[in-house]
Amino acid sequence: MIAIIDYDAGNIKSVEKAVQHLGRECVLTRDAATIKGADHVILPGVGAFGDAMARLEEYALIDVIREVCDGGTPFLGICLGLQLLFDSSEESPGAEGLRILKGTIRRLPEDKGLKVPNIGWNSLELQGGGGRLFAGTAQGSFVYFVHSFYLDAADKSIVTSNIDYGVRVDASVESGNVFACQFHPEKSSDTGLGILERFLNV
Repeated sequence: MIAIIDYDAGNIKSVEKAVQHLGRECVLTRDAATIKGADHVILPGVGAFGDAMARLEEYALIDVIREVCDGGTPFLGICLGLQLLFDSSEESPGAEGLRILKGTIRRLPEDKGLKVPNIGWNSLELQGGGGRLFAGTAQGSFVYFVHSFYLDAADKSIVTSNIDYGVRVDASVESGNVFACQFHPEKSSDTGLGILERFLNV
């Protein structure tokens, strides 16, 4: 069973449909026991960093997520779900992230002649082969982004892909059982479905 964490932060239905399309059973839930008992856990999200952390606290999910990650269950953060795994975000000064991984979420520069938010398809530069989620993925493959803030990981060894969007964006990470993508694999055609399927096979 795949648990998709439902904390009122958008895009959960598209993730659910993608998982079902891959022939896997999943549930949208904020129940602690269900999340802890899942084979794989996905934290999606669209919205503001501080508001999302407040909802995770309201639903008593912060310690649940940390326990799942510490316990070795394969865990995937998507878009805002990636950002929440880190220390803090320039979007919400004073708000603390889950602090499962080290790094800061920074605002995309608006003085580079590029539109912010970054909405659309961007070409991935895979790092170190891209880790387990990108096995067989071609260098330069395009995936779909919607974001105004980006990850600047403290430990670049966990970064599995980047994009160039006026600044070098850490687009995905892998650290043990914890994976995360700034882009939306569920909206990234066959490339994204392949990434999602490889996560579900971890």
